[in-house]
Amino acid sequence: MELSITLENYLDELSSNSPTPGGGNVAALCGVLASSLGTMVCNLTIGKKKYAEVENELTIIKNKLDQSKQNFVQLAKKDNEAFDKVMLAFKMPKETDEQKSERAKAIEAATIEAAMVPAEVVSAGKELLPLLEIIIAKGNQNSLSDAGVAVSLTKTAVEGAFLNIAINCASLANQTFANEILIREEMKYTEVKEKAEFIIASIIKKMRAN
Repeated sequence: MELSITLENYLDELSSNSPTPGGGNVAALCGVLASSLGTMVCNLTIGKKKYAEVENELTIIKNKLDQSKQNFVQLAKKDNEAFDKVMLAFKMPKETDEQKSERAKAIEAATIEAAMVPAEVVSAGKELLPLLEIIIAKGNQNSLSDAGVAVSLTKTAVEGAFLNIAINCASLANQTFANEILIREEMKYTEVKEKAEFIIASIIKKMRAN
């Protein structure tokens, strides 16, 4: 995603008939937002006397969250670029058998890349959840709902990314390779989904108890 454009411009592009930005880009954006919310909770914790004992740990987490945010930003850009490559491959000439063969190879390669970028989003989301867990346990308890939204956004990022992996794998000629990717990434997605749902349930329980 291009950070220099306004949110209004981004939403206009998202709403247009252009295929990019699309769902994969939005999935990565959810990771950006989740990381940013986690950083906010850290900032609402660091410097508070009540949380002095965890200040150093939360400062380290904050730095990791900033890295996570930047990673998701880059993945959002990569998602657009990968889809553009798929579109370019489909536009290749197909008049001769040789051209058809080259076109098919280009489409396959570009589609694999289009599947692997959201796979990186899945992995990034899987790495983000433990950081948010620490924030929920040790961070400012007045911001539990904010941390919960971050967890929910992480789940959405990974779920959205997996949907993009699935649709790209479905169009691959090499279905053996496609199934290998799907099985691997679905395991990660399921793990994140179950963990996120457990964390959110525990947050709701904690808030109801107060």
